[in-house]
Amino acid sequence: MDPLLRGEQAVLGAVLLDPRQLGNLDWLEARDFYRPAHQALFTALRRLRSDGHPALTAEGSVPLAWLTDTLAQAGQHVRGLTASYPHTLIAACPRPAHAPVYGRMVLEGSIHRTVAEHAARLLAVAQDDAGQSEVQGAVAQADVLAGVLEELAGRWGTQPRAVAPGVLPITAATAEPAAAQLEDEQFLLALLVHQGGAIEEVFDWLRPQDFVSPGHGQLYRCLGALHHRGEVIDPVTVLWEVQRRGLLADGTFTEERLGPVLSDGAAGSAEWLGEQVLRSSLTRAAAGAALQIAAHADDQRLAPGQLIGHALHALGPLDEVRARWLTATSPPAPHRRPDAGEAARVHAALARSPTPSSARSTPTPDRVPPIGPAPNRGRDRAAPHQPSRSLL
Repeated sequence: MDPLLRGEQAVLGAVLLDPRQLGNLDWLEARDFYRPAHQALFTALRRLRSDGHPALTAEGSVPLAWLTDTLAQAGQHVRGLTASYPHTLIAACPRPAHAPVYGRMVLEGSIHRTVAEHAARLLAVAQDDAGQSEVQGAVAQADVLAGVLEELAGRWGTQPRAVAPGVLPITAATAEPAAAQLEDEQFLLALLVHQGGAIEEVFDWLRPQDFVSPGHGQLYRCLGALHHRGEVIDPVTVLWEVQRRGLLADGTFTEERLGPVLSDGAAGSAEWLGEQVLRSSLTRAAAGAALQIAAHADDQRLAPGQLIGHALHALGPLDEVRARWLTATSPPAPHRRPDAGEAARVHAALARSPTPSSARSTPTPDRVPPIGPAPNRGRDRAAPHQPSRSLL
């Protein structure tokens, strides 16, 4: 027994029994029906209503022409409808007055089905983009899915608001990372270790979770901690930071795994390699969001409002990676030169702030010892390590 099939049959049977029920179903569309025959029948009923069929104003019992004309109109667009099928629909409707309730069941099934279809498209496009080292398709399809969720929320009568699920759905296992991805990440890390200042090219937008290998992500976190504290980055300091974080003791890293990064020099563009890692992270985030949304759509226990909220929440990590991708690939903003009016206002403001007379009359010695601690103008990279709090 298929509840959705019974619901579609019941709403069509209700309209065949009482044509005036169409006025209570203006929010329902033919595409909400799963079966093509039901879509054709609902379209035919709407067409007869717009043409002013006499059954809509008939008193007493519904004329037989309402059934035969509906069948003839729908038969022009779909095959397989028999003369007995309208009677099957009528028999499936317990109460014609319950047509809005049956219609809501049809709409609920349509929302689940629509979300699942668009999630499958996002997954396919993300996988295709990953194979071609592209992101445009996944980004565009994610925008389409977000727009569909907003439109469905409006039809259901709820606000499109992201809501975290109580328990994340179980999704299918993702594919193993390609060897080329691991090699690119390893080469980037080696470059950041051996090329002074290279981490500044990627530090603002590349994150540890962007690496497909968790171990590579942990090593990048160590590099980021050293950079954040203003300390030098070289094989010795990186190895020390790795052991400070307990990554040698817990087996996260071994000599074999760290050797290629710490011992081999590297030359290249950290920014370009970082963009490759971030591009891969974006397509993985799109695929992960698609799998989560598909799992939510398959859960028939979720009401449409819950499904839409959970789907929007699943798109959140993808939006965060997209924002960083935009930062990484956008050209730097051009330096704006102040116009003449702005320069005049600055000059006037300076003129209104005269130097105190005491400062003008007091001679300034060549060297004045500072009062209190000296301002921090950057740590000498040759200075020994001073303990500081890391935010990473």
